[in-house]
Amino acid sequence: MKTALLSSTYFGPIQWYRKIARYGDARVEWHDSYQKQTYRNRCIIANAHGLQTLTLPVERHTDGTIRISDHGQWRHQHWQALLSAYGESPFFDYYADDLAPFFERRWTFLYDYNLEICQTLCRLLDVDATIRPTERYLAPDELPQDGSIDDFRDSIHPKRPAPDADALTRPYYQVFADRHGFQPNLSILDLLFNMGPEGIFWLEEPPPSAVCHI
Repeated sequence: MKTALLSSTYFGPIQWYRKIARYGDARVEWHDSYQKQTYRNRCIIANAHGLQTLTLPVERHTDGTIRISDHGQWRHQHWQALLSAYGESPFFDYYADDLAPFFERRWTFLYDYNLEICQTLCRLLDVDATIRPTERYLAPDELPQDGSIDDFRDSIHPKRPAPDADALTRPYYQVFADRHGFQPNLSILDLLFNMGPEGIFWLEEPPPSAVCHI
Protein backbone atom coordinates (compact mmCIF):
# COMPACT_ATOMS: atom_id res chain seq x y z
CA MET A 1 0.00 0.00 0.00
CA LYS A 2 1.28 3.44 -0.93
CA THR A 3 1.02 6.40 1.43
CA ALA A 4 -0.18 9.92 0.64
CA LEU A 5 1.86 12.66 2.36
CA LEU A 6 -0.33 15.72 2.90
CA SER A 7 -0.27 19.13 4.52
CA SER A 8 -2.82 19.94 7.21
CA THR A 9 -6.07 21.52 5.98
CA TYR A 10 -9.07 23.36 7.41
CA PHE A 11 -12.10 21.62 5.84
CA GLY A 12 -9.80 20.86 2.92
CA PRO A 13 -10.76 20.57 -0.74
CA ILE A 14 -12.28 17.47 -2.28
CA GLN A 15 -8.93 16.80 -3.96
CA TRP A 16 -7.27 16.41 -0.53
CA TYR A 17 -9.90 13.98 0.72
CA ARG A 18 -9.73 11.99 -2.51
CA LYS A 19 -6.09 11.26 -1.72
CA ILE A 20 -7.05 9.86 1.68
CA ALA A 21 -9.93 7.81 0.32
CA ARG A 22 -8.06 6.34 -2.64
CA TYR A 23 -4.73 5.70 -0.90
CA GLY A 24 -6.24 4.38 2.33
CA ASP A 25 -3.11 5.49 4.21
CA ALA A 26 -2.20 9.13 4.82
CA ARG A 27 0.35 11.01 6.85
CA VAL A 28 -0.44 14.63 7.63
CA GLU A 29 2.66 16.80 7.97
CA TRP A 30 3.22 17.94 11.54
CA HIS A 31 6.78 19.26 11.34
CA ASP A 32 6.86 21.65 8.40
CA SER A 33 7.03 25.44 8.63
CA TYR A 34 3.70 27.21 8.56
CA GLN A 35 2.86 28.88 5.24
CA LYS A 36 0.33 31.65 4.74
CA GLN A 37 -2.44 31.59 2.10
CA THR A 38 -2.73 27.82 2.04
CA TYR A 39 -5.48 25.36 2.90
CA ARG A 40 -4.00 25.05 6.39
CA ASN A 41 -6.31 27.78 7.62
CA ARG A 42 -8.75 28.39 4.79
CA CYS A 43 -11.44 26.68 2.79
CA ILE A 44 -13.51 27.63 -0.24
CA ILE A 45 -17.27 27.24 -0.43
CA ALA A 46 -19.98 28.28 -2.91
CA ASN A 47 -22.81 30.62 -2.00
CA ALA A 48 -25.47 32.57 -3.88
CA HIS A 49 -22.88 35.12 -5.04
CA GLY A 50 -20.20 32.67 -6.18
CA LEU A 51 -17.10 31.44 -4.39
CA GLN A 52 -16.30 32.48 -0.83
CA THR A 53 -13.07 31.91 1.07
CA LEU A 54 -13.31 31.34 4.81
CA THR A 55 -10.05 32.14 6.60
CA LEU A 56 -9.31 31.05 10.16
CA PRO A 57 -7.08 33.57 12.05
CA VAL A 58 -3.95 32.10 13.60
CA GLU A 59 -1.03 33.22 15.76
CA ARG A 60 2.57 32.06 15.55
CA HIS A 61 4.00 31.64 19.05
CA THR A 62 7.65 31.90 20.09
CA ASP A 63 7.80 28.13 20.61
CA GLY A 64 7.03 27.65 16.92
CA THR A 65 3.46 26.43 17.41
CA ILE A 66 0.57 27.76 15.35
CA ARG A 67 -2.39 28.56 17.55
CA ILE A 68 -5.94 29.51 16.73
CA SER A 69 -6.82 33.13 17.36
CA ASP A 70 -10.17 34.34 18.71
CA HIS A 71 -9.91 37.48 16.61
CA GLY A 72 -12.98 38.75 14.82
CA GLN A 73 -15.58 36.24 16.05
CA TRP A 74 -14.58 34.02 13.15
CA ARG A 75 -16.43 30.96 14.53
CA HIS A 76 -19.77 32.72 14.37
CA GLN A 77 -18.96 34.23 10.97
CA HIS A 78 -17.91 30.91 9.45
CA TRP A 79 -20.95 29.07 10.76
CA GLN A 80 -23.27 31.78 9.44
CA ALA A 81 -21.51 31.59 6.07
CA LEU A 82 -22.08 27.83 5.95
CA LEU A 83 -25.71 28.28 6.96
CA SER A 84 -26.21 30.87 4.22
CA ALA A 85 -24.47 28.75 1.59
CA TYR A 86 -25.79 25.30 2.50
CA GLY A 87 -28.82 25.80 4.74
CA GLU A 88 -31.07 24.72 1.84
CA SER A 89 -28.83 21.85 0.73
CA PRO A 90 -30.19 18.30 1.06
CA PHE A 91 -27.97 17.25 3.98
CA PHE A 92 -27.08 20.36 5.99
CA ASP A 93 -29.56 19.64 8.75
CA TYR A 94 -28.52 16.00 8.83
CA TYR A 95 -24.86 16.83 9.60
CA ALA A 96 -25.19 20.16 11.42
CA ASP A 97 -25.01 18.64 14.91
CA ASP A 98 -21.79 16.81 14.03
CA LEU A 99 -20.08 19.94 12.72
CA ALA A 100 -21.42 22.68 14.98
CA PRO A 101 -18.94 21.85 17.81
CA PHE A 102 -16.07 22.95 15.55
CA PHE A 103 -17.57 26.44 15.66
CA GLU A 104 -18.55 26.39 19.33
CA ARG A 105 -15.61 24.82 21.19
CA ARG A 106 -12.16 26.34 21.38
CA TRP A 107 -9.06 24.46 20.25
CA THR A 108 -5.60 25.76 21.05
CA PHE A 109 -3.49 24.37 18.23
CA LEU A 110 -4.36 24.60 14.54
CA TYR A 111 -2.93 21.17 13.76
CA ASP A 112 -5.00 19.41 16.42
CA TYR A 113 -8.13 21.22 15.27
CA ASN A 114 -7.59 20.32 11.63
CA LEU A 115 -6.81 16.70 12.42
CA GLU A 116 -10.01 16.29 14.41
CA ILE A 117 -11.97 17.89 11.57
CA CYS A 118 -10.41 15.38 9.18
CA GLN A 119 -11.26 12.42 11.39
CA THR A 120 -14.84 13.61 11.76
CA LEU A 121 -15.32 14.16 8.03
CA CYS A 122 -13.88 10.75 7.22
CA ARG A 123 -16.31 9.19 9.69
CA LEU A 124 -19.29 11.05 8.25
CA LEU A 125 -18.33 10.12 4.69
CA ASP A 126 -17.46 6.53 5.60
CA VAL A 127 -13.85 6.91 4.42
CA ASP A 128 -11.88 3.88 5.59
CA ALA A 129 -8.30 5.08 5.95
CA THR A 130 -5.40 5.26 8.39
CA ILE A 131 -4.49 8.89 9.09
CA ARG A 132 -1.41 9.69 11.16
CA PRO A 133 0.79 12.70 11.93
CA THR A 134 4.28 12.57 10.51
CA GLU A 135 7.06 11.59 12.92
CA ARG A 136 9.60 14.01 11.49
CA TYR A 137 9.99 16.31 8.51
CA LEU A 138 11.25 14.68 5.35
CA ALA A 139 12.49 16.92 2.56
CA PRO A 140 11.46 15.75 -0.94
CA ASP A 141 14.94 14.32 -1.57
CA GLU A 142 14.71 12.33 1.69
CA LEU A 143 11.56 10.43 0.75
CA PRO A 144 11.90 6.68 0.17
CA GLN A 145 13.22 5.90 -3.29
CA ASP A 146 10.91 2.91 -3.65
CA GLY A 147 7.94 5.17 -4.41
CA SER A 148 6.02 4.06 -1.33
CA ILE A 149 5.17 7.68 -0.41
CA ASP A 150 3.59 10.19 -2.80
CA ASP A 151 4.21 13.76 -1.66
CA PHE A 152 1.30 16.21 -2.10
CA ARG A 153 2.33 18.71 0.58
CA ASP A 154 2.98 21.57 -1.81
CA SER A 155 0.90 20.55 -4.82
CA ILE A 156 -2.54 20.94 -3.22
CA HIS A 157 -2.58 24.71 -2.91
CA PRO A 158 -5.31 27.35 -3.40
CA LYS A 159 -2.97 29.83 -5.10
CA ARG A 160 -0.41 27.60 -6.87
CA PRO A 161 -2.04 24.23 -7.59
CA ALA A 162 -0.07 21.62 -9.46
CA PRO A 163 -1.81 19.72 -12.28
CA ASP A 164 -3.69 16.87 -10.65
CA ALA A 165 -6.56 14.77 -11.98
CA ASP A 166 -7.88 14.40 -8.43
CA ALA A 167 -8.80 18.10 -8.53
CA LEU A 168 -11.55 17.11 -10.96
CA THR A 169 -14.64 15.05 -10.30
CA ARG A 170 -17.70 14.34 -12.33
CA PRO A 171 -20.29 17.00 -11.51
CA TYR A 172 -22.64 16.48 -8.60
CA TYR A 173 -25.64 18.45 -7.37
CA GLN A 174 -24.78 21.91 -6.01
CA VAL A 175 -27.33 24.34 -4.58
CA PHE A 176 -26.33 27.28 -6.77
CA ALA A 177 -25.23 25.45 -9.91
CA ASP A 178 -28.13 27.00 -11.83
CA ARG A 179 -26.57 30.43 -11.21
CA HIS A 180 -22.85 29.78 -11.45
CA GLY A 181 -22.46 26.36 -13.05
CA PHE A 182 -20.72 23.45 -11.38
CA GLN A 183 -17.80 24.53 -9.18
CA PRO A 184 -15.11 21.83 -8.84
CA ASN A 185 -12.77 21.09 -5.95
CA LEU A 186 -14.50 23.13 -3.27
CA SER A 187 -14.27 22.35 0.43
CA ILE A 188 -15.24 18.80 1.35
CA LEU A 189 -18.21 20.42 3.10
CA ASP A 190 -19.71 21.20 -0.31
CA LEU A 191 -19.73 17.51 -1.23
CA LEU A 192 -20.97 16.46 2.21
CA PHE A 193 -23.88 18.89 2.40
CA ASN A 194 -24.98 18.36 -1.19
CA MET A 195 -24.50 14.60 -1.59
CA GLY A 196 -24.46 13.22 1.94
CA PRO A 197 -23.62 9.50 2.22
CA GLU A 198 -23.22 9.26 -1.55
CA GLY A 199 -20.19 11.58 -1.38
CA ILE A 200 -17.92 8.58 -0.86
CA PHE A 201 -18.52 7.54 -4.48
CA TRP A 202 -17.00 10.81 -5.70
CA LEU A 203 -14.00 10.33 -3.42
CA GLU A 204 -13.22 6.73 -4.27
CA GLU A 205 -13.78 6.79 -8.02
CA PRO A 206 -10.69 6.77 -10.27
CA PRO A 207 -9.58 10.25 -11.32
CA PRO A 208 -10.63 11.40 -14.80
CA SER A 209 -8.00 11.30 -17.51
CA ALA A 210 -8.15 15.06 -18.00
CA VAL A 211 -5.80 17.17 -15.90
CA CYS A 212 -6.30 20.86 -15.30
CA HIS A 213 -5.47 23.68 -12.93
CA ILE A 214 -8.15 24.56 -10.41
